[in-house]
Amino acid sequence: MDLVRQMTGVAQKAARAAERMASMDAEVRDGALMQMATALRAEAASILSANALDVSAAREIGLKDSLIDRLALDEGRVEDMASALEDLTALPDPVGRILEERTLDSGIHLRRVSVPLGVVCVIYEARPNVTADAAGICLKAGNACILRGGSSAARSNAAIADVLARAAVAAGLPDGSIQAVTTADRAAADALMQLHGLVDVIIPRGGAGLIQHCVDASKVPVIETGTGNCHVYVHESADVDRAVRIAENAKCRRYGVCNAAETLLIDEACAPRVLPPILDALTSHGVRLHLDEASFSIAQDAIANGAGHDAMPATDADWATEYLAPEIAVKCVADVDAAVEHINRYGTRHSEAIVAEDAEAIQRFLNGVDAAAVYANASTAFTDGAQFGLGAEIGISTQKLHARGPFAADALTSHKYILEGSGQVRG
Repeated sequence: MDLVRQMTGVAQKAARAAERMASMDAEVRDGALMQMATALRAEAASILSANALDVSAAREIGLKDSLIDRLALDEGRVEDMASALEDLTALPDPVGRILEERTLDSGIHLRRVSVPLGVVCVIYEARPNVTADAAGICLKAGNACILRGGSSAARSNAAIADVLARAAVAAGLPDGSIQAVTTADRAAADALMQLHGLVDVIIPRGGAGLIQHCVDASKVPVIETGTGNCHVYVHESADVDRAVRIAENAKCRRYGVCNAAETLLIDEACAPRVLPPILDALTSHGVRLHLDEASFSIAQDAIANGAGHDAMPATDADWATEYLAPEIAVKCVADVDAAVEHINRYGTRHSEAIVAEDAEAIQRFLNGVDAAAVYANASTAFTDGAQFGLGAEIGISTQKLHARGPFAADALTSHKYILEGSGQVRG
């Protein structure tokens, strides 16, 4: 009960802050973002000290290397957080945009105008940079934020949030506009999910288990930032060098991110020619291969000759697995239609790519795949708010209601209708 009262108090404080922020000018909010960036740089040493304790504890409990990579900060990543906050100030104000304007038959003038959502609670795992990104995006859109990070990054999150909150208040934002919940008790998140009427939206960012728990347990509306079982499909018309570069980048640029490719699909007609150089590129990075029967057969000679392939037969479970690690599933398919069918069955509606020269095949893929981002001849690694010109993001929304794709500042607004008349009454 004490925890419920505590979380209610946090939400009430955020609600009071959100009411004040809704009428603040963009200059005030942007000024706060600039001061927050300055404060991150000034306090980098204390942030890195807290992060070092988190990383040490994670290693002691045997956390996977890919997850430690997501957890660890250095001076460059702190600078990236600060720069992302500054980049937000260059974006147009998402609040107060006139989305629609017309005069009704009654003579009443109607405007549909963007407004903040209010109190946004972000529940996330592992990455401490999300603390800065989420706070910045929420403030840019005029929202107060409650940040509930994972226990593995508790010290880092607390240090970052404290720096940001103090800087925001010093810049003129209300106390309570940024609050971090750092207790190790997971019941804190569940308590926040019950505060319908105080918290306006829950945004989970993390693994499938976290997201599904929020969807199942929350009384507050949930915007899902989905898991990334992403695919690269190589059509028989693909340029070989391009296919190798794209597959290698989509898988190996960073293993622990949601836009990393987890399955490679390749047309049977070109697999004997194109698959070996792709597998060579992947295994040169230490990527473990989960190969279906046809692709295993193609790779068999290289494996027998000691080419360094770390390979095993794929199982049905591999097609639905988000590895977040140096592993990839590989499957040969008959054609573009078979690739689309496989992706729509096993994918998570995140990011999907085709490598092809055939214009008709590209169009069939782009039209047929159901995902937030669909690429032709480019890596899935580009699914990112900054890469899309949207600034920092909270995550990638894979649902279809309210927002889809990179969840940036403009997605943290709703709208209201403003109607101005001259004495009209309805008969």
